[in-house]
Amino acid sequence: MWTEASGRRVLPHPCGELSAGVVEALGKPPGSAIPAASAPADPYGRDLHLALHTCYGLYYEGFDGVDAGWEWDPGLLCVRAELERHFLAALRADVADGVDVETELEELLIVPDEESGVAAFLRDHGKPWQVREYFVHRSILHHQEADPYAWLIPRLRGRAKAALVAVEFDEFGGGHGDRIHQRLYANLLEGAGLDPSYLAYLDVVPAPMLAIVNMMSLFCLHRGLRAAGVGHFAAVEITSSPASRRMVEALERLGADPACITFYREHVEADAVHEQLMRREVIGDLLAREPDTRASIVFGIRATNLLEDRFADHLMSCWRDDRTSLLGPEAPDGKDQNSMVHLRIPSEFVAIHRR
Repeated sequence: MWTEASGRRVLPHPCGELSAGVVEALGKPPGSAIPAASAPADPYGRDLHLALHTCYGLYYEGFDGVDAGWEWDPGLLCVRAELERHFLAALRADVADGVDVETELEELLIVPDEESGVAAFLRDHGKPWQVREYFVHRSILHHQEADPYAWLIPRLRGRAKAALVAVEFDEFGGGHGDRIHQRLYANLLEGAGLDPSYLAYLDVVPAPMLAIVNMMSLFCLHRGLRAAGVGHFAAVEITSSPASRRMVEALERLGADPACITFYREHVEADAVHEQLMRREVIGDLLAREPDTRASIVFGIRATNLLEDRFADHLMSCWRDDRTSLLGPEAPDGKDQNSMVHLRIPSEFVAIHRR
């Protein structure tokens, strides 16, 4: 049985100059020089996002053997700031400006007639190996689920602060350790025959998911982006319940382990309530207090949509060709297309990226 203490927190395998420089530095004492690297050509590329994700990892559970002093090392903070600048500039360039928060929120509630999207595809057509790949991608996010939003709490006041804390209380299990959503996702991974350890699959997850997770940390760590963080959080909560319902239907169709279904069923119920809290209490009170945050809230919503669409496009383009969406030579289930349990991504599938 998985426990919080059982997982190792290893540094990722670099995939370019930027990530190699960060990983190399973290193997030394804080204050050590960080190898220079050329400016990233692709602000959505994996090298930039693996480097940035590694920097942010110091603010979560850290890494085995890495001195905690790196968290506030001035040299590493300068590197992180430069990575953030490239990423944020790309988001601002690719997201249209807007100030109509109410319309933006209403549009999130609209479900297309054809019910397009990854969850709908998995419900109607998904194969077990595709579902498990989806679990692997999302493990990078759900191992840190709700943690970045805690940084928003001291940056809000009044009803907005109280309502956000209420949402977070649910995300962290309502005071029950076995109900923390991170724990429920670890149970899901174990039920699907996957490794439930913290960030176990970081080396095989491509850039689109890393960009989503990095956006969460970026918005919530910076006070100047707190309204964008609120917009992002609202977008997640509004769209989560219907998508989770489709995942429940997909997993029931495939006969998945009950732990897999439990995670998504929890989100069907909880996020329907969270949607109202985020819209009416958090955003409503924030706008009443600070009406000039409208543009930033809209930016957070639209940036979330942009990156989620990029992630969905990556998955669907791979799956339509019946090929893996992960970084590896083949789909992780070998030849078996029919079983949802007791099939693990083989060690050589991960090890190929450590050579």
